[in-house]
This record gives sequence, C-alpha cells and structure tokens, in this order.
Amino acid sequence: QVQLVESGGGSVQAGGSLRLSCAASTYTYNYCMAWFRQGPGDEREGVAHLDIDGSTSYADSVKGRFTVSKDNAENILYLQMNSLKPEDTAMYYCAADSRFSRCPRTENFFSFWGQGTQVLVSS
Repeated sequence: QVQLVESGGGSVQAGGSLRLSCAASTYTYNYCMAWFRQGPGDEREGVAHLDIDGSTSYADSVKGRFTVSKDNAENILYLQMNSLKPEDTAMYYCAADSRFSRCPRTENFFSFWGQGTQVLVSS
C-alpha cells in the first residue's frame, strides 16, 4: 500500500506557472507514476507518465509546457506546469502502481491515487 498526497494547486492567470507535488508514503523507485486530470464535465485523462526507467510521456495538449519528474530520495513526484492555459483548469491527481515497468496510459490500471489538487487558470 502506498498513500499519495498532492499539493501545489491554486489559481493562476493564463501564461503563469505552477508546480504540483505528490508525496508518497513509501519508496516509489519501483513504481510507475503518473499525473491525471479531470476538468469540469470531462472524463479523467492522462497528462504525464513516468516509467520506472525514467522515461516520460505526455499528452499532446501539454507537450512542451509540462514536465514530470521525481525525487526518489524524498519520494515526491512533481509536475512543473508552464504557459498555463484556461483549458488546463482541472483537478489534478497523482497515481502509482508497482505492477508495470511501463506506465499504463489509462487510469483503470493504477492501484493507488491521491485525493487531488485543484488548478484554476483564468484568462
């Protein structure tokens, strides 16, 4: 079992930046980890994935603007979000699973989730 706690959300104007953090309750060096988001009236979508070998992948909508990284010593997953747009407004969730070396791209395969942190981008 691993518990995940997100933080760092907030309100920002378009063009601004935020850094989200996801603190894990245990070592996650052997966990696939990811950020998902769910906007008002939308389904949850994958934003960024970090495989066990350090490979990353991003949704097309955030490529070049968002960066996922992890501090293995502190067991914290980060999502640096730059050049934010109003359409980035959503609840952002951290997810983890130890069964896969390559992160699944759909939420159904992740066993552990945080409670979410809200991001609001105004125009």
